[in-house]
Amino acid sequence: MQTTIDGRQVSYIDQGEGSVILLLHGWGAQASTYRLIIDYLATRFRVIAPDLPGFGGSDEPPEAWDVDQYVAFVDAFVKSLGLTEAAVIGHSNGGRILIKYLAREDGPLTVRKAILMDAAGIPAHHGAGWYIRVYSYKALKKILNLGFMKKLFPKAVERAQGRFGSEDYKNASPLMRQVMVKMLAEDVRPCLPHITASTLLIWGENDTATPLSDGRQMEAVIPDAGLAVLPGAGHFAFAEKWGQCRAILDSFLSDNG
Repeated sequence: MQTTIDGRQVSYIDQGEGSVILLLHGWGAQASTYRLIIDYLATRFRVIAPDLPGFGGSDEPPEAWDVDQYVAFVDAFVKSLGLTEAAVIGHSNGGRILIKYLAREDGPLTVRKAILMDAAGIPAHHGAGWYIRVYSYKALKKILNLGFMKKLFPKAVERAQGRFGSEDYKNASPLMRQVMVKMLAEDVRPCLPHITASTLLIWGENDTATPLSDGRQMEAVIPDAGLAVLPGAGHFAFAEKWGQCRAILDSFLSDNG
């Protein structure tokens, strides 16, 4: 399905009937990536999952958005569909957006239950090698952006991005690369104590993108939170251990319909 928000096309899935569940996808993904969850829950709930701006079938944002601007988009999206109450699910970057969304005192959507799956938002602590790569790229970029260097080597910065950047960064458009930098700079930890919704954290034991230690920090600070760890799973724990994840979802959402 498609709608228009602030003059830009937004694609979304709206499937099933009953109490609403709003799902936000992770970076580099789109709503259909989560068909496993959507198709299962849509047998009992109305599941709504937008392609966030810049992903899937949705237009890119008009500028390099930060987390707050994606939060504002979610407000506009739920208003456009006339939603007033929902349970919410966010994976990875979708979890980052939901954490800020849930921490506000008011908003158009009442949320009593939230599920954060391998959620992003706590800054990573990388080894020395990672920092060497990142700061080597930043230094190289600064040099290559000098006027005479840009004229001599117009493609050099792009090649440097390919050499030093992550796969997500390399696969993004120039605008979405700027968005990614802004999102990664956001530390959502101050928001966690202000989440009032009952919150389920589902985490892969071996997640290297958003490590289990992040989930434990969130569980310790969110007032009403519980952490379910899926043994042997990584960043897409819900798909790797679908049987276990499905049972956990059933238990948590059992009185939501």
